[in-house]
Amino acid sequence: MLIVAMLFAALRDFAEGLEPAKLHANTLEAFDRYVKLTEARNEKELRGGTNLLWIDELPEAERAEAYAALKRGEVKMKKLETLDAGGAIACPGGIIHHWVGVVFVPGAKLDNVLGMLRDYDQHWVYFGPDVEQSKIESRNGEHFRVFLRFRRHKVITVVLDTEHEINYYLDGPERAHSRSSAVRIAEVENPGKRDEREKPPGQDGGFLWRMETWWRMEERDSGVYVESEVVSLTRDIPVVLRWMIEPFVTSIPRETLAATLLATRKAVHTRMAAR
Repeated sequence: MLIVAMLFAALRDFAEGLEPAKLHANTLEAFDRYVKLTEARNEKELRGGTNLLWIDELPEAERAEAYAALKRGEVKMKKLETLDAGGAIACPGGIIHHWVGVVFVPGAKLDNVLGMLRDYDQHWVYFGPDVEQSKIESRNGEHFRVFLRFRRHKVITVVLDTEHEINYYLDGPERAHSRSSAVRIAEVENPGKRDEREKPPGQDGGFLWRMETWWRMEERDSGVYVESEVVSLTRDIPVVLRWMIEPFVTSIPRETLAATLLATRKAVHTRMAAR
């Protein structure tokens, strides 16, 4: 119990910020390099037209079990790392989180999934309580600019106002993908109160500085496979707290992605039932 109490106390101290974090130019440069290489890999895979899902690259027996698990309703997750010429990309002052997950939506059509994902005005319903507010700010064909307010709670609560540029691409009658970039992320101080205000982006608690997302969808096996890959950037952890806090901090992106994929399946089925 003492260890748990120490962990929670350390997390509160870290979260409340003994001193504000600041996004430095070299941190952002490393993240941008990471994203550029990840984007190149995604484009190459999409052009190839095969092995759309990450589980398709598994050995045959593991691949068969992964597909069986998806049919049982599970989410299949994997931690990724993009390398630069075979080496890790150092990110001074920050931590790059990189996860991919896939879920199966039985009984759905590709249009059912796309219809739900494009319905950003209702994302606060589909993905609540993690998404507290959502609104389409503009749309031009398959290009969206969207506002989302995230509320994330794990020991402490963090509220973030974010804006995203999103593009959808139809790759055929049964395949599609999308690309989303969070172009603005601002931590909200005193959310919902009279003195609510946004902290300057990049000068805050450092809970989420950047987020890039790739979605892939394929209709087959009497349903739709939905894969989401997310690369995000958070502040680094002070060395004296790293042994205690790092496992906790690095678990949040994985848990968030898994919850998003499960909520995606539920939202698609809810919309289908309502229609």
